[in-house]
Amino acid sequence: MRVTGLGHAGLFIETAAGSVLCDPWVNPAFFGSWFPFPDNTDLDWAHYGRAADYLYVSHLHRDHFDAENLRRNVRKDITVLLPAFATDELERELSALGFANFLRAPSGTPVERDGLRIMITALTGPGDGPIGDSALSLDDGRTVLLNQNDAHPLDIAAIREFGEVDAYFVQFSGAIWYPMVYQLPLSAKKEFAARKRQGQFDRALRYIDAVEAKHVFPNAGPPCFLDDELFEHNGTGQDGESIFVDQLEFLRQLGRARPRVAAHLLLPGTVAEPEETACKLTHRYTEAEIEHIFGEKPAYLREFARRQRPALAAERASRSAALPRERLLTELKQWWEPLLTRADRICAGVGGPARLDVGEVPIVIDFPAREVRLWDGERCRYTLSTSADLVATNIERREVDWSNSLLLSMRFTASRVGPYNEFLYVFFKCLSMERIEYVENYYDSCQDDGQDIELDGWRVQRRCPHLRADLGRFGQIEGEVLTCTLHGWRYDLTTGRCLTADGHDIRASAVS
Repeated sequence: MRVTGLGHAGLFIETAAGSVLCDPWVNPAFFGSWFPFPDNTDLDWAHYGRAADYLYVSHLHRDHFDAENLRRNVRKDITVLLPAFATDELERELSALGFANFLRAPSGTPVERDGLRIMITALTGPGDGPIGDSALSLDDGRTVLLNQNDAHPLDIAAIREFGEVDAYFVQFSGAIWYPMVYQLPLSAKKEFAARKRQGQFDRALRYIDAVEAKHVFPNAGPPCFLDDELFEHNGTGQDGESIFVDQLEFLRQLGRARPRVAAHLLLPGTVAEPEETACKLTHRYTEAEIEHIFGEKPAYLREFARRQRPALAAERASRSAALPRERLLTELKQWWEPLLTRADRICAGVGGPARLDVGEVPIVIDFPAREVRLWDGERCRYTLSTSADLVATNIERREVDWSNSLLLSMRFTASRVGPYNEFLYVFFKCLSMERIEYVENYYDSCQDDGQDIELDGWRVQRRCPHLRADLGRFGQIEGEVLTCTLHGWRYDLTTGRCLTADGHDIRASAVS
């Protein structure tokens, strides 16, 4: 098996039984905010698109689903490996690009094609990508590969039943806007960013320990930011207030924590040939070039930014003009109020009005009243502020997932009183009746099943209220605080109160 890194989560996997092109992202994403790091624009994308037998797109986030690259460079008669998501949005998007040959893989069930065993593990919770994320397992008869990318599967044991993993590609860096966009004192932002980075590392480490792969490759990140407005977010920021750890930083930290793990640097164009006890690695960069990329990162990124000025200018020119106040309000009311009418659990979960400042126009999404209106001066616990052209563009394009356009762009600011509210952000990623119906039904089906476990002197419910992770496996207790290490959600065991987000309290009591 030969695996060529294509940048970010992109892989080109060659085996005697066929080749797979995974998540080929090269064009700027999220309103021109995100670019792959390092630069992968000079790869021969047409070659990979022609040579592959299979195409695998893990989910619809645009740092994985690059519509322009897929349209331009990937042959349309390729076999698409399709995860078993709850909605068919990914299939519709790929069909619109001209793909028609789909291999629909039941989640967690191996299928065999011409000597290549394939398994896709689909995740379908509200927090899994844009209502769906997935991981890919491959076995060519000699080497077993697990491409986990952004997915956070709960049952690694079931994935390992596919075969003991030789090559493991795991997400390691940040892929969220928190805490960078929040209006916080620098000291608080630095502290929250440090916690977030540590949480990211702890999660990756837990997966590495559970998978027990012979070879580990940090993958699916980090992005870089080439627009002057966002340049300060690169890496860990000027003063440690950002979360985008790079490949070498992660490998150094992993080396300290798990010195016996065989972990390897995968860059755009790197070819890895994992074997039982060794991995041959061939970089297209010289050692001096790698030192420049990572050791002189600001200078490297400024050079990259100069090359990408035309792409940034084209993206800005593609945006819609700001809408007049009355039309803006009318468009949002007609679009969102029918969704709010159906969104019982989301509205109850938010529990109050949220303010959306669109340029100079303050809008309120009144979740209890199920209406969209102009702000009337009332106190709102949650406020998001962004530019009018971005909202107008989302309206014109009928973007059903604003986390996949506006929020991940980090072209907004946010403030809140109290903890994170999952339901507010779920609403912004479910701006279609299809998504609202699915998420409301998902919440209805995920009620506490009544099972309890004992953990370090406490009796707690087995399932994490966030995404139903088994706390017997993912729960850690320090003092009187329980942490679900899968996503870092924290609970006060004395009261059961969720310390991470409203509306997710837990059942807990001390064992007498």
